[in-house]
Amino acid sequence: MAKVLVGLSGGVDSAVAAALLVEQGHDVTAAYMKNWINEEGIPGDCPWQRDIEDAHAVAGILGIEFRVIDLMDSYRSRIVDSLIDGYRCGITPNPDVWCNREMKFGVFLDYALSQGFEHVATGHYARHRTLADGSAVILRGADPNKDQSYFLALLTRHQAQHALFPTGEMLKPDVREVARRFLLPVAEKKDSQGICFLGQVKMTDFLRHYVPDSPGEIVDLSGKILGQHRGLHLHTLGQRKGHGVASPREGMAYVVVGKDRAHNRLIVGWDTPESEGLYARVCTVGTLSSLNEPLDSFSLLDAQPRYRSKAEPATLVPLPDGKLRLEFRQPQRAIAPGQICAFYDGGRLLGGGVFESASEGLD
Repeated sequence: MAKVLVGLSGGVDSAVAAALLVEQGHDVTAAYMKNWINEEGIPGDCPWQRDIEDAHAVAGILGIEFRVIDLMDSYRSRIVDSLIDGYRCGITPNPDVWCNREMKFGVFLDYALSQGFEHVATGHYARHRTLADGSAVILRGADPNKDQSYFLALLTRHQAQHALFPTGEMLKPDVREVARRFLLPVAEKKDSQGICFLGQVKMTDFLRHYVPDSPGEIVDLSGKILGQHRGLHLHTLGQRKGHGVASPREGMAYVVVGKDRAHNRLIVGWDTPESEGLYARVCTVGTLSSLNEPLDSFSLLDAQPRYRSKAEPATLVPLPDGKLRLEFRQPQRAIAPGQICAFYDGGRLLGGGVFESASEGLD
């Protein structure tokens, strides 16, 4: 049996992860990662106090030690500042993926290992396997509707070796049934939404708090002025709503297809494969991370460009600078620099990287 530190978030998934590990006979301690308390008054609900109370109550029912670990400084420097800088530079970061790499399996894992724990466990819907040589394999979660392996794409080999995902073998309804069996107070608690650890805070409100508005023109692909935007950082490629431009054509909608940073212009077009800039087939991917074998050892794999999209067949071409050229068989919609691409071999997560550029066709 292993000595495990479980990251209790205050939700049902991590609570059941802790309950299963206790039931299996592991030496379990629970900890809440205190990363953000919204002291700066950003609109929205950051329910950290209730989450701590719920996590503490779960630990009490399970009869395990409970700790609150203050990681606010690390979260600010590793996640918040990087997120803000990314949007200022015109990219679209994914804070949830970086939070897993830098916080849950970064600073939090480092703390756990320093305290003599062998593993960190979370409520992620992903499956974990340890091979004979001690390396780890991460597979898609058993529940296809809840699979969260995408968010683990940037984990290092070291991080994966020390990770456990007890709920990844289960379907979501079964997780709630286990919570009821253990009489956990979070059995019926709704799943959290929003930015990692920030709660019900809209990204636009979050960004406007830190990045001043920089109004400019909204134009179509011909250059015709259609309206005004409040700042390019408040919009992302493929965005259908919230740009403020109504469509004059029934059954059609304007979507963001590009940003002209030199002239501070937001470009919109029709939501069709023919709209210039909306679809891409060829991409450059950097900041690579692999869980087992090097990514450049594959010539063909499945690439998933965002959480709710399908993994699509793509060929890999290693580049001299250590990056990868990714060529999708089918054009992909709205690939923006800064977003995460997860790589799979069937249901096995191979690793991932960060999109740096995308273009419509083969060179």
